[in-house]
Amino acid sequence: MVATSVRRRVAGARVVVVDGDSARTRRDRLAGEEPMELRVAAPGRPAVPVAVTMRTPGDDFDLAAGFLFTEGLIDAGDVTRVSYCEDPGIEQRYNVVTVRTRIPVEVPERSFAVTAACGICGKTSLDLVAARYRPVAPGPRVRPEVLRALPERLRAAQVVFGSTGGLHAAGLFTPEGELVTAREDVGRHNAVDKVVGAALLRGELPLHPRLLMVSGRIGFEIVQKAALAGVPVLCAVSAPSGLAVEAADRLGLTVVGFLRGERFNVYTHPERIAL
Repeated sequence: MVATSVRRRVAGARVVVVDGDSARTRRDRLAGEEPMELRVAAPGRPAVPVAVTMRTPGDDFDLAAGFLFTEGLIDAGDVTRVSYCEDPGIEQRYNVVTVRTRIPVEVPERSFAVTAACGICGKTSLDLVAARYRPVAPGPRVRPEVLRALPERLRAAQVVFGSTGGLHAAGLFTPEGELVTAREDVGRHNAVDKVVGAALLRGELPLHPRLLMVSGRIGFEIVQKAALAGVPVLCAVSAPSGLAVEAADRLGLTVVGFLRGERFNVYTHPERIAL
């Protein structure tokens, strides 16, 4: 597998900093953002485009596998190989990722048009989503002090955020609060897909014994991705949406929001929190 250059995750810029009545010019670092075309190829068949997403370069193979899984196009054991475009004549070869599968994949007639803030890609019916997913397994009981430590531990793992301030993150933790996987991206959904994809490629799905911590808020689509991956506890430093809470309640997922300092809110299935 080809490693993605870390330099592409960060872009340079010259900015004017205004502070009161003074202004000065300095160099700044911004989060990188580039399009990635995702393709899928079954044995003996040519690669078929599935989606184009804006993302922060890095962990592209995790993102590709995670997206296909959380959108229900593949199962955990379907991936045989992930690679960048192998045609040296393609200028954007490192922005094209192909996932090869052991069985044919049914690609929708209209491929996903994805942005860094992708919604639920047309799946607007909660009833349809609930019918598609199995309820999450019981999972572990988690101590409050473990939850309180998650935001800082995720923040400490955000290498690119530390230099740009412009990325979201998702982190997978043990019930004892140990970091397993952390991923960054300009999109919250991409960060979650990268974490799920990394677990898929390691053969670790479903994620019944894990906690998922995300930066920002929890929307419906974050809940559906976590539920499909089997995550029992989903945490965030900000608020969940109403539809996210309704979905989490029906799918058996514990949602913890406003996880800041000593306080947090448990919105669904509080039985997993050892209060």
